[in-house]
Amino acid sequence: MSARTRAACAARARTLRLLTAATPKSAARDRRRPALPRVAIIGAGFGGIGLAIALKRAGHHDFVVLERAADVGGVWRDNTYPGAACDIPSHLYSYSFEPRRDWSRRYASQAEILRYLRGCVEKYGLRAHLRLDTEVESAAFDETDLRWRLRTGTGEIVEADVLVPACGQLSTPRVPPIPGADRFTGRAFHSARWDHDHDLTGRRVAVIGTGASAIQIVPAIAPLTAHLTVFQRSAPYVVPRWDRVYPPPSRRARRLPLVKQKAARLGWWLFNESLVSGLTRRWPTSRLTLRGSEVQLRTQLQDPELRAKLTPRGEVGCKRVAVSSAYYPAFNRPDVALVTEPITEITGTGIRTADGAEHPVDTIVYATGFAATDFLAPMRVLGRGGRELSEVWRGGARAHLGMTVPDFPNMFLVYGPNTNIGAGSALYMIESQIRYITAAVSELARGRRDFLEVRRDVADAFDREMQRRLRRTVWSSCTSWYRHDSGRVTNNWPGQTAEYRRRTSRPTWTDFRPAPRRR
Repeated sequence: MSARTRAACAARARTLRLLTAATPKSAARDRRRPALPRVAIIGAGFGGIGLAIALKRAGHHDFVVLERAADVGGVWRDNTYPGAACDIPSHLYSYSFEPRRDWSRRYASQAEILRYLRGCVEKYGLRAHLRLDTEVESAAFDETDLRWRLRTGTGEIVEADVLVPACGQLSTPRVPPIPGADRFTGRAFHSARWDHDHDLTGRRVAVIGTGASAIQIVPAIAPLTAHLTVFQRSAPYVVPRWDRVYPPPSRRARRLPLVKQKAARLGWWLFNESLVSGLTRRWPTSRLTLRGSEVQLRTQLQDPELRAKLTPRGEVGCKRVAVSSAYYPAFNRPDVALVTEPITEITGTGIRTADGAEHPVDTIVYATGFAATDFLAPMRVLGRGGRELSEVWRGGARAHLGMTVPDFPNMFLVYGPNTNIGAGSALYMIESQIRYITAAVSELARGRRDFLEVRRDVADAFDREMQRRLRRTVWSSCTSWYRHDSGRVTNNWPGQTAEYRRRTSRPTWTDFRPAPRRR
């Protein structure tokens, strides 16, 4: 048996130990607790895969990644709609420890990003740690054994010392409850569940919503449809997409040394850091966004009435700023219509609006976003004393540094509450969390304590700071997916990503409850 084969078998054996429910006899043996904590990661998107790689690089191999779908990729696996691509430059929207020098273009497509993630899985040997088609329905903390017990959809029990939900903020599609939707006789689907068996050629299609997905979908499908109707509740700011196609990989590898690639990444990061200040502190940098949107409106739209309807009314950045140079021109087509009247109902053959008009369609695309403020729902998470996380978060999710919650020991969230950003790459925030969580796992591995649970006073002080600062940001001035129904801004970070990186550079152990290791 080769050394590589023996290593692979050993890794698989460690994973199988984690996946096996403890019998009464093994439970007693397990109370002696292994030197290295067992980690269960829920979700195989950028957060889950990135943490898995970091654990392996730090020498922690006893972990499993549980993924409800049949493949890795998260949002980049699910969102396969026409035109799907990143609105952050590729060099910034990738792991800093795994740069790619052969991106085909500045703004990578969905397929290319998914290939990148799959390549990371293969390069770092994560297949042995993956459990695909495994949905976690509940997770409960056992205060006697100081372990998390996860129950999957098949009834299987998975035990771990550390629980890391890396489910993301954009994993559960949201379809608005429009009266009559069940009467519609045509095809209807959410943009994140695109029906590729349904050919849109020659059809009358409705796109409900004008968020980031719709901005990409509309220009991609407009040339195919017989007629396309876009239903807009509020106009977004749309800034130019400075895209470019890169030379073929063989030439590009010679032309773009790694140092230049890192310089490009740094440049885009600094640019977005300046834009963030326009949203969090209302600095004049927000005028760059306003100017970019105004120029496109003036130069790309021919009809003054249409231009007026597509002119945003809210404050810049209150809702997600869209990046596209093709969205506005799509409305110059005679077979594309914009409807701004509110939708009142869906009929068997169309959509009726508040002015009484019925718009006949045979296909409805819900580009209506995600249940972003629900975070881990519908999964049930029970902490100490049987406290249910959904009840703790009833008034809006909150977590210290977006990662830890009182009464939920050894649980660390990736891309949790108040860790999204209004400009820039969320991966920068995720990598900050990955470093923090890896340090926490290493601390547990040293054996000085059995669990890490953030102190309530520390978490409460952090939450008060977040809400105080967020009240001064643009995100408090309107309703968007950044805000919970209670009015709390639950999703966004109120500062620059550099501040978050500094505050999460290493865990402050005094932030956690005293928990000496049992003898």
